[in-house]
Amino acid sequence: MRFSELKNTMPKVTERILSLQLKELEHHGLISRTVYADVPPRVEYELTPIALELIPIWDKLNCWGSKHRMLNQVKDH
Repeated sequence: MRFSELKNTMPKVTERILSLQLKELEHHGLISRTVYADVPPRVEYELTPIALELIPIWDKLNCWGSKHRMLNQVKDH
């Protein structure tokens, strides 16, 4: 995905924070960054093979987080 596409999926995240997080994920080998010599320059990000292995784990965490939020909403009302 391009930076703008990522930004559009997370409207509450600032460009600075997104940029910092992408650099950190790249540093840890979870995403790869490809720069194309277009005008204007184009950069794309994609998950690395090791990160793709994490998708089932992220899905489980997302499911757990949804259940946890629902439980907290019920407690708060």
